[in-house]
Amino acid sequence: MMQYPSAWLQGASLGESIASRLRLQIINEEIKPGEVVSENRIAESFGTSRSPVREALKMLAGEGLIRLQRMGAVVVGLSLEDVKELYDVRYLIESFAQQRLAGRDNGALTAQLEQAIDKMKLAVKYGDYEEFAYQDLSFHERIVAEAKHTRILHLWNSIRPIVMTVILLTTEKGFRQGEERMNWVADKHRMVVDGLKSGDAAKIREVVQAYFDDSGETLNRSMP
Repeated sequence: MMQYPSAWLQGASLGESIASRLRLQIINEEIKPGEVVSENRIAESFGTSRSPVREALKMLAGEGLIRLQRMGAVVVGLSLEDVKELYDVRYLIESFAQQRLAGRDNGALTAQLEQAIDKMKLAVKYGDYEEFAYQDLSFHERIVAEAKHTRILHLWNSIRPIVMTVILLTTEKGFRQGEERMNWVADKHRMVVDGLKSGDAAKIREVVQAYFDDSGETLNRSMP
């Protein structure tokens, strides 16, 4: 069964851990849209009380993945159109964050980003899609955090659980297409680094647009 990289769940409460497992199953359509999930059944499968299950279901309802009903929930799921809208929001966040970094000394940041790319390529070599996905998410999070904008970071955190799930799923499917494909995905991140190194707002804007145009094509091939 597919799972999140352990680093993504460090410090998570039991409710958050349950939500993570259910989120992955819903977005991967192991639990189908329209299915009803009950608190009792989930609590039994996880060997826990209903309290953390209730916490988990509230999280998933807040993300729009389920619709709460008495004693349980109906699965709404995540359509390809939903994911495209999610990437629209990502584009707005990351475009803003990178524009905010224009003209700054980004040497320390770009060094970290290059290390993340190197780790992605190493993950390709060893067939470790979980590590690749972890480094991919970390790459983008570093940029958003470096913008030092509280409200943008808050917005990012609100979509982060679904973003990391989609990244994990598309990465796993990308790995099935072979090393060449995933090395290309890793190298695509270098255009973002080059844009930040230039310090030029116009170039950064052009790079972000090109990056997310490519990501849209990847989504069409990779999502259920």
